[in-house]
Amino acid sequence: MLILGRRPGDTLIIDGGIKIVVLQCDRGGVRLGIEAIVNQIADENKRANVVSEAKEWATTIPLKRT
Repeated sequence: MLILGRRPGDTLIIDGGIKIVVLQCDRGGVRLGIEAIVNQIADENKRANVVSEAKEWATTIPLKRT
């Protein structure tokens, strides 16, 4: 277990994509804010949507039967 001393407003960046902010410290505990940077997930969702739209478009093209 890693124990760090931090003050309200201090931030930690984990693995370049997760930001942890100390919001409040008191005798009752600590409040943390966690912000995940989801660029990779957003990019993957965009790619999946493009593929899905392309498949839908392809099904609208009438096939020429010989």
